[in-house]
Amino acid sequence: MLGNYFPILLIILVGFVIGLSMTGLNLLLAPRNPDPEKALPYECGFDALEDARSPFNIRYYLVAILFILFDLELIFLLPWAVALQEIGVAGFVAMLFFLALLGLGLAYEWRRKALEWD
Repeated sequence: MLGNYFPILLIILVGFVIGLSMTGLNLLLAPRNPDPEKALPYECGFDALEDARSPFNIRYYLVAILFILFDLELIFLLPWAVALQEIGVAGFVAMLFFLALLGLGLAYEWRRKALEWD
């Protein structure tokens, strides 16, 4: 039984070894004399105009929430499409209901003009 989990343990172990070796190489080989320009908090070519803690426009958050919503939709669609033969008509109808709810949410956001950028 434990032999079935050996590949997973091996992948975790290889991930730790690679992560630790890359961190060690960085500590050994990285230059120790950074340029004063690179030590500045902003590297975009000009000084900051406002405080970093100034409030953002709510549209940034709406777009982020919409991205997460439709990203989660794709996460649920892939296993559904793979297992469509096994789940039958009941699973198909349930997924259509789920997609209809997401479509209603998209239609609501579209109607409220949340997707338009000024």
